[in-house]
Amino acid sequence: MTDEVLTAATSIGDWLDSDVGGPLLRGLIAAGGGTAESLAPVRGLPLQQLIVLSQGAMPQTAVDDLVRQANGGVIPQSESIGGAEPTSAGRFAGKTVIVTGAASGIGRATAGRLAREGARVIATDISADRLAEFAASMPDADIVTVAGDVTTQESIDAIVAAAGGRIDALANVAGINDDFSPLGETSDAMWDRVIAVNVTGPFKLTRAVLPAMLTAGAGSIVNVASEAALRGSASGNAYTTSKHAVVGLTKSAAVMYGPKGLRVNAVAPGGVATGIPFPPNVSEYGQQRLGAFHGTMPGVATPEQLAASITFLLSDDGVNINGVVLASDGGWSAQ
Repeated sequence: MTDEVLTAATSIGDWLDSDVGGPLLRGLIAAGGGTAESLAPVRGLPLQQLIVLSQGAMPQTAVDDLVRQANGGVIPQSESIGGAEPTSAGRFAGKTVIVTGAASGIGRATAGRLAREGARVIATDISADRLAEFAASMPDADIVTVAGDVTTQESIDAIVAAAGGRIDALANVAGINDDFSPLGETSDAMWDRVIAVNVTGPFKLTRAVLPAMLTAGAGSIVNVASEAALRGSASGNAYTTSKHAVVGLTKSAAVMYGPKGLRVNAVAPGGVATGIPFPPNVSEYGQQRLGAFHGTMPGVATPEQLAASITFLLSDDGVNINGVVLASDGGWSAQ
């Protein structure tokens, strides 16, 4: 590939295959102690996603410099970055939707897409600064931010109060990783925190929004599970257990409240370029044991691609779908 203009929106794979971009990108990765082979799972992602994937190690200036070098010292106008699917204008017009974990990653992509499709979004996250930055990035959207910890009742009450009397939908996105530890190595602290954020938080917030939805006789809830909810080889003991519990929470609520007009579903992502860090001291044995299974992952998705799956289930387009676990994993679960 020699003639295509290379931008930050060009896929990593096209950069690597380019006579011009390949050596530049390989040099950048090598300078950081990595190899081009390590990029195999993310070949389909835009170059820009390397900033997120690096968890802060690669600044925007590094990507900008790479693009300049590939284009004779200038940065050409870039097409849309992120791999988002086309939105459906007005699909959520007049609806109030709560999104947790809305300051980054899948939560931010979901909240942003909902806002673009007309929703009044109650965006909540533990980081007040990142929430404010997200809201400022969409000045014309109807976004209400609530900083808080979804494991506490105080924050749950504040989120519901911000929504007001009408709550049409809820996306429980907030979650944390574990340390890949097998059961025998899992500490009480790791177990308690992962279960609190990944299970107790969605449980408490879902319980809190039910009265408004039941009064309206309608509502849609989507919980973010994981490929780890479908198999035992995707993550550590605490995270895997928590995401299996999310599936149980989803199916139980779907059965109980389906006859009352509510739909409760889950999305199970595979690898996603969110940049959420793992805790320190990742289990050496767990990482080694899971590595072979991670090698079968077809690729890494963008947060925007997950947002497309989540908003589909939240919307009236999913009218006949209740109690499902939608694997949005590029086909990993089919292997």
